[in-house]
Amino acid sequence: MTDFQTLGLSEPLLRAVEAEGYTTPTPVQEQSIPPLLAGRDVLGVAQTGTGKTAAFALPVLQIMSRNRPQGNRKIRALVLSPTRELAAQIDERFSAYSEHLDIRHKVIFGGVNQNPQVRALQKGLDVLVATPGRLLDLINQGHIDITHVEFFVLDEADRMLDMGFIHDIKKVLKLLPKQRQNLLFSATMPSSIANLAGSFLHNAVKVDITPEEITVDRIEQKIMFLRKADKRRLLVKIIKQERVERGIVFTRTKHGANRLVKQLDQSGISAAAIHGNKSQGARTKALAGFKNGNIPILVATDIASRGIDVDGVTHVFNYDLPNEPESYVHRIGRTARAGRTGIAYGFCDESEAGYLVGIQQLIGKEIPVDLSHEFHFIGAIPKPGQKAGKIKDKNAPKKKQHQRNRSHGGGGGGGGGGRGGGGGRNQSRGGQGSSNPRGDNRSGNNRNQRRRDD
Repeated sequence: MTDFQTLGLSEPLLRAVEAEGYTTPTPVQEQSIPPLLAGRDVLGVAQTGTGKTAAFALPVLQIMSRNRPQGNRKIRALVLSPTRELAAQIDERFSAYSEHLDIRHKVIFGGVNQNPQVRALQKGLDVLVATPGRLLDLINQGHIDITHVEFFVLDEADRMLDMGFIHDIKKVLKLLPKQRQNLLFSATMPSSIANLAGSFLHNAVKVDITPEEITVDRIEQKIMFLRKADKRRLLVKIIKQERVERGIVFTRTKHGANRLVKQLDQSGISAAAIHGNKSQGARTKALAGFKNGNIPILVATDIASRGIDVDGVTHVFNYDLPNEPESYVHRIGRTARAGRTGIAYGFCDESEAGYLVGIQQLIGKEIPVDLSHEFHFIGAIPKPGQKAGKIKDKNAPKKKQHQRNRSHGGGGGGGGGGRGGGGGRNQSRGGQGSSNPRGDNRSGNNRNQRRRDD
C-alpha cells in the first residue's frame, strides 16, 4: 500500500500530514505528487473533496524548501482560485502543510479592505493564493510582482471560465515568466478547458480521477418522466410529502435557480439560491442558513455548488438533468456522506432524454423509474437507440439558425466548447463538449457582478 513517504515527501512534510491525520494518499495525490516533484506540468481532472489541494501544495512546498533564494522573499508560487471561500481554504491548507518549513504565504481577495493585504505583501511572501480580480488590481497598483513565479496553479478552472475570468487568466499568464512549472485542476474537462490547458501547459501529465461509484451505490436513485411545465409542482409535492429538512435542487441556469426559489416561496417552502451572479454576502448568507437548518432547500447551479460541503443532506433533486454526465455523479454525491444513505430524484422532460442516456452510460446501469406520480409523461422516455446528448427541438423557429450565423460573423460566441452564438439552451449539441451548459451570458453584466464577488 502506498504511503506519503513512498511518494518521496520530505520529513517536515511527513510530520505535517501526520498531524493532519492523513495516512494513505488519495488517488489524485498518489498520481500527482511524483510527477510534480520531478518538475513536470500536471493537468488534473478532479472534483472538490478528492484531496487535490494537498496534491499540488505538498510538492510545491517541498521544491521551494530545497533552495531558498538569498535576499528579500519574492512570490515563487501563485495559486489562482475563483472565489474567496476556496482561496481561503487553500491558504489554510498551505498553513497546515508548511508548519515545519520557513515558508510565508498569504491569501488575497476582493470585497475587503486591501490595506492589510498590501502590508503583508510588503513584508515579502513565498506563496500567494489569490482571486483574479484582486490580484490584477494590486498588480496594477504596483504592490505585486509575479515575474519570479516558479509554480503557477490554476484551480477549479471550469468554474473560473463559468464566472467570466478567462480574460483575467490570460492577462496573468502574460505577466508570468516563461520558465515555470504549471498545474491546472478542473472538475470537468470540456473543450474550452482543454484549449486553455493547451495554451500554457507543456508536455503535461494528465491525472483523471473518475468519481467513485461507491458513493452512487449508497444513494437511492429515481427517475421521473414528466413535462417541463410539471416539474415545479412535482418538486413541491415531494418536498412536502417527505418533509425534506435539508435538500439541494440543481438547475441548469442561474435565472432558473432564482425563478424556482420565488416559486417555492409562493408554495410555502423556504429556499435560497446560490450561483455565480449572487454577491459574496448573499452566497455566504444562503449557505449559512442552509447549514444551520433555517433554510431547508438550497437551489444551486453545478459550478456554484462545487465548494459546498454540508453534512446531513438527505435529498438531491436534479430539477434539470445535467448535460455533462459527470456532473450527475457530482450532484448526487452531495448526499450519502460519511457513510449515510440518501435519495436522488431526477426529473426528465422530453428534451432531456439524451442527457439521461449519457448519465446511465457513465454509471453503468439504468436508474429505476418511478411511475407512481401523477405527472408521468411517456413522451419523455428515451426512444430505442437514443444517443447521448441534447434532443433537437423540431419546433424551434428557423430564425435561430440565422441568429447563430450573425453571432459567428460578429465573433460573438463561436469559440471553444462548441457553444455557438445562441446560448446553451438553444443548441442541438448542448451535451457534447459545451463548457457553458447553463446558457449563461458571461459578458458585460456578469463580469461586473464577478468583480464584486471577487
